[in-house]
Amino acid sequence: MTDETTSLPDDAPQDAAASGEAPRRTAVVAEDESLIRMDIVETLTEAGFEVLAAVGDGESAVAKVRELRPDVVVMDVKMPQVDGVTAAERIGEDNLAPVVMLTAFSQAELVERARDAGAMAYVVKPFTPADLLPAIEIAISRHQQITQLESEIADLGERFETRKRVDRAKGLLQTNMGLSEPEAFRWIQKTSMDRRLTMREVADAVVDQLGGPKD
Repeated sequence: MTDETTSLPDDAPQDAAASGEAPRRTAVVAEDESLIRMDIVETLTEAGFEVLAAVGDGESAVAKVRELRPDVVVMDVKMPQVDGVTAAERIGEDNLAPVVMLTAFSQAELVERARDAGAMAYVVKPFTPADLLPAIEIAISRHQQITQLESEIADLGERFETRKRVDRAKGLLQTNMGLSEPEAFRWIQKTSMDRRLTMREVADAVVDQLGGPKD
């Protein structure tokens, strides 16, 4: 395991419970280029995140995520020891945290590999805070949605089908009602609770009413 890490600032946020403030969201950063790693840590810290660890390889990233259970992982695709896609697969298998993937390539194949590995969002280098921070919010929101869906359904095959149908319904709500992705999911969730239906049943109703095909 590579022991390349970035030291976190001495003025890093103190424990929120001790200070009486609301808990800060937490992050782990994995990037083998030290300057980029430092920039990411600075960007996240300025945005109010507590960066729990900043490492330089995928194996260290997986170990830190398992140990610290952050709210989000920001990780480069190409790293020594274990690459980012493989690390994202390991993190996703145990549903440890949402992953935002950083890549210098925009090819569709790489994006698909990252998605298949469990990455919730990706950012193409070079990027700015205005690129990275919205991607992090999307990743956290999507991870929360998936966690909520999976808590409703035990069967793995059923989970996958439900996720597909809910995604389809969200897209229709975004197009037809002008909702954002999180707003569309909350609409489905609230309707599910109000009408005592599963989210899959609500999603199917949305698809039927707004004219999209089920399959």
